[in-house]
Amino acid sequence: MRSSFNIAFQHPRHWVTWSGLGLLWLLVQLPYPVLSRLGETLGKLSRPFLKRRERIARRNLELCFPEMSAEKREVMIEKNFRALGMGLFETGMAWFWPDRRVRRWFDVEGYQNLLDAQADRKGVMVVGVHFMSLELGGRVMGLCQPMMATYRPHNNALMEWVQTRGRMRSNKSMIDRRNLKGLVSELRKGEAVWFAPDQDYGRKGSTFAPFFSVVSAATTNGTYVLSRLSGAHMLTVTMVRKTDRSGYRLHIGKALTDYPSQDEYEAARYINRVIEQEIMRAPEQYLWIHRRFKTRPLGEASLYL
Repeated sequence: MRSSFNIAFQHPRHWVTWSGLGLLWLLVQLPYPVLSRLGETLGKLSRPFLKRRERIARRNLELCFPEMSAEKREVMIEKNFRALGMGLFETGMAWFWPDRRVRRWFDVEGYQNLLDAQADRKGVMVVGVHFMSLELGGRVMGLCQPMMATYRPHNNALMEWVQTRGRMRSNKSMIDRRNLKGLVSELRKGEAVWFAPDQDYGRKGSTFAPFFSVVSAATTNGTYVLSRLSGAHMLTVTMVRKTDRSGYRLHIGKALTDYPSQDEYEAARYINRVIEQEIMRAPEQYLWIHRRFKTRPLGEASLYL
C-alpha cells in the first residue's frame, strides 16, 4: 500500500506542517552522535510543557513498579523524557535517512529465529512494543527483512501520506489494525506481520489481565484471535537504543511455542508477561506517557487524576 500525493497538500493550510517536516529533515542530516545529544536535550526541555504526560508516566511507574523508590521513579521519568526527545529525531531518521546510513547504526541479535519461524511458511506474528524508537525500529526490521505492519491511520491526510511513504521505504505494506480479515489472509499466505498489543484500545475486544503487577490492564484480544484464525508462529522483535550513543540493537526472539491459544484470559496474561520482558530490556525507553490503565472494569474508578 502506497498512498499517492494529493495536490491539495500544497494548500497554505499545510504550510506549517511542511515547515515542520522540512526542519526535521534538515536536523536529521546532522551526525548521529550530535543528534543523540540534541534529542535528549530537546526531551529534557520539553518536560515543563508536558506536565500531564509527566503525571501519567509517574502514575504508570507507581502502578507497575510499586517497590521502586520515589527517587528512582524521578530518575526514570527524566530518562524517559530524554528518550522522548530522541524519539522525534528517530522518526525523522526512519522517514528520511537513506538505507546505507540506517544500516551503519544497528546490529541484529537472533535473526536466525525469524528464519526458523518462517521455514514452514505458516506466517509469523511479530510482536512489538511501543518504545520511543518505534518508527526507526520498523525501518530497521524492514531492512533485515521486509514485512507488513498494522497501524492506525493518521487523522491528518498529509501526515498519513508522509508516514506511509516513510514506512514503506523498507517494508511491504501497512494494514489497518481493524482489518482482521486482511491480517489473517496475509498470515495464511506465510507473511510476517508486525503488531503491538501493549496499548489500551478500550473495553471492546479486550480482556483485563495483570500488567507488571496485580493491577489489571485492558489487553487487546487481537493476538488471541489472530493466533486462532491464522495458526501463525509468534515471536518478539524489539529495538533498543544503546546507552553509549553507538546506535541500536534489534533483538529477535525465539518462537513462542507455549502460547495458550485456547483460553482468552490466559492468552492476555501470557502476552502481557512477554511484553513486560521486552520492556525490561530498556524500561527508560518505553512509552510510559501512554495511559496504559485508562480503561477500567465496570464500576472501578479511574487510576489517573
